[in-house]
Amino acid sequence: MSIVNCQFESLEGLVAALLTELGLTVAAAESCTGGLLAKRLTDIPGASKYFMGGIVSYSTQSKTSLLGVDPELIKEKGAVSREVALAMADGAREKLGADIGVGITGLAGPDGDSSALSVGTVFIALTTKDVSFCECFSLTYTRDRVRSDATTYALEMLQVFLSGP
Repeated sequence: MSIVNCQFESLEGLVAALLTELGLTVAAAESCTGGLLAKRLTDIPGASKYFMGGIVSYSTQSKTSLLGVDPELIKEKGAVSREVALAMADGAREKLGADIGVGITGLAGPDGDSSALSVGTVFIALTTKDVSFCECFSLTYTRDRVRSDATTYALEMLQVFLSGP
């Protein structure tokens, strides 16, 4: 049965249905979203069929120790960067044995870090063994809104990827 013409109550419900239909699994590596993507994915009953787990790697040290992100990459590019988001996605995918990895790193605010990046800058990466891409978002409003919007964009990226060309 194809889900193309079905209606879903939520974006995460659609992503769950696509993952299930395709027989694929996903793992998340989250920094600024603090586990919110994992929460949204596991809000759907039957999440154990498609969600392998999530790693909240808020600190630089946890990005390296839990996800295997090269400390030199963080030093060179910064913890909030395209390269680190991709490495986080790969780390989650590999460590948790998933088909797809999602990595989210950014500045949710209200304060920034020592980089020149603005609060609300978020990098979201998606990787498989054959494909990797990352998008940068400039989100605004409150810390909660940045975190919520970042997870929505991550789910939209998953939905588009899973729906194919």
